[in-house]
Amino acid sequence: MKKNKASMKEKRKFTLQALESLGEKTYQQIENIEFPSVEMPSRSTRNIHYDETLKQYILGDRSIKRSSRNIRHIRPFTQLIWIARFVHELSSINKTSTLRDVFYSAQAFDINFKDQQESDNIITDLETVLGHSREDFNVFPEERSAIFGDLTIEYTVPGYEGNRLNLTSHPDGVMIGPALTRADFVETKADKIIVIEKGAMFTRFVEEKAHQKFNTILIHTAGQPQRATRHMIRRLNQELNLPVFIFCDADPWGMAIAVTIICGSANAAHLRDLATPEARWMGLYSTDIDLYKLPHERLKDVDIKRLYDMKKDPRYKEEPWKSQIDDFLKHKNKCELEAFSRYGLDYVVKSYLPKKLEELEE
Repeated sequence: MKKNKASMKEKRKFTLQALESLGEKTYQQIENIEFPSVEMPSRSTRNIHYDETLKQYILGDRSIKRSSRNIRHIRPFTQLIWIARFVHELSSINKTSTLRDVFYSAQAFDINFKDQQESDNIITDLETVLGHSREDFNVFPEERSAIFGDLTIEYTVPGYEGNRLNLTSHPDGVMIGPALTRADFVETKADKIIVIEKGAMFTRFVEEKAHQKFNTILIHTAGQPQRATRHMIRRLNQELNLPVFIFCDADPWGMAIAVTIICGSANAAHLRDLATPEARWMGLYSTDIDLYKLPHERLKDVDIKRLYDMKKDPRYKEEPWKSQIDDFLKHKNKCELEAFSRYGLDYVVKSYLPKKLEELEE
């Protein structure tokens, strides 16, 4: 099962080569008495298209040029080159950094960003220039998500190479951080993945031993999942051939979490390894509110506006998205995963989950 080690080493090699190629090109431009410049795919909304075959957003053919000849480009161009140098060092010594850490590290070199959003945007620019994700060059966000289940992993990060861990070792789950996302998958008896939006429900599933009852690995997204979490879900699906089921609140924001895992997002249209098109949304559906007589609240204006926006989004045009959006708009109700507690703490694992999995696995 340990087929990830070679691919991770190859990816690191290619990332370093891409960074060095950028540096060599910039140096050569200076040697040739040219204004250094870079070209990258445009990330404007006019250049983001939904690909029906891939079932995700992709970038079109438009590109932009950032040149030191243009006084308005000098600041972002120098910021880009500094970040490229910084992440080359990270990758060379196989260490990691966070988005926040990059923002502060720049100040030691008088590369000042007005805020972290500016820093994050330049990192995204570097992704588009190189064709590699920030995770490839060891930059990660602060993670909040966790994983629990019968999966033995082997760490590959310096100082922990060869150390193995079964992900049932901690009752709160194991944080999905940089070391885990780059670990090798050694062994599992699980035959599916259940992705859960809410921490309380994730804990409930662990306490009720859902991982054993349904032979599953559990993943807590902590709301909208960070990219490392989405990448981990995709790896588990593709490398271990495990089907993925997504369990979210019955509201437009829960649906958005599910569709982001399945189809990706417009913000990451320049990347290909974050979406899991084979994943299935298992609920909560709008129709589940009446079916299970769940406690609910009325949709707010912002919820209704979001639903109408979804009707225009090509990711939601098929079933079950289309009919569930219509049902939300018809009844104007929403509810949280915790609403099942009205029937007892174990109801969702004993009653709802078996029925839903049976429907989706037919």
